Amino acid sequence: MIIDKLKQLRILGSIVVMPDFFVDRIIRLDSMEKMMGSLEEKARSGGGSIRGIPTTDIRGGNAVNVAYALAMLDSKVTLYTVADGMGAAMIRQVFSRFGDKVTLKIAQGRHGCTTAFEFPHEDRRVNVMVSDIGDNANFGPDRLSSKDDQVVLKNADAVMIVNWASNQKGTELAEYAFRGSPSALHFIDPADVSTRKQEFRDALFKLGSITDYLSINENECDHLASALGLEVRLGTDYRPDDVKKAAVKIAESIDVTTDLHTRIGSAWSNGKEVEFVHAIKVEPKTLTGAGDVWDAADILGYIAGLDPHERLLFANAASSLYVRESSGEPPVMSKVFEIIERIQ
Repeated sequence: MIIDKLKQLRILGSIVVMPDFFVDRIIRLDSMEKMMGSLEEKARSGGGSIRGIPTTDIRGGNAVNVAYALAMLDSKVTLYTVADGMGAAMIRQVFSRFGDKVTLKIAQGRHGCTTAFEFPHEDRRVNVMVSDIGDNANFGPDRLSSKDDQVVLKNADAVMIVNWASNQKGTELAEYAFRGSPSALHFIDPADVSTRKQEFRDALFKLGSITDYLSINENECDHLASALGLEVRLGTDYRPDDVKKAAVKIAESIDVTTDLHTRIGSAWSNGKEVEFVHAIKVEPKTLTGAGDVWDAADILGYIAGLDPHERLLFANAASSLYVRESSGEPPVMSKVFEIIERIQ
């Protein structure tokens, strides 16, 4: 049933994604403690090089990653972002394989740069990112105010505002984009709101009437729950019932359908009903960007009319395929179908 619905999916306009682009350098460590020891040793000796650390430079930013994952899943996409000449050339090269299926709207400016450290912590691998946000910090409605942009929004099937936390104009951007696309599904994934959690809470109250779906992970869940005054915290040791309870309480408090994706599984709630689907267990080889792949599959599930269980299963399957590969490439739809057929 899931596969049949997805095969019948047709994007009439496009899925519009905005606004951030980063160049990501991923540094994979065997041990955080070993790395800190090496840094201390080099500092004592006056500096020097630490060699033999695997690094990978890739295109990044939540908007660019979501748009790329959607294109890999054979969707028509319009990406709004900001980059300098070199960054714009990188984006065009990355998306050139998709032809006219992807429309790029790249404003001139300074894109962000992120260094992501991936290392074991307790019983899992985690990623910690250090970022220079660049002009992603002030991407407002002025970046999409032309008549052509207004037509794109009016014809959109969905509009996705991601990485609200890095954009000081994120609320204004979401309000402009959502009001300009009355027929589209409206989706927000805020990214790490730890330093702006009260502001994000207030933004949700302001945008709630024009927002259809909120997508958050466990970290974002805890910070938003704190700002809302809710006694639901996931922390690091949580169970499915905890995830379900958190999703219900947040959706009820903000009156926005909430999707909560975590390392043990994903939950959906409209504030009354709730659904949970366990994660597909794999050995993780790539962490940075997994949430973006999840979001891409999630919005496609909504557009395709999947029920909550089907949609969470589809998003979990897509992200599991991404996580288990070290290439950083999101899956194509046929591969997601294969894993769904195996687990159903």
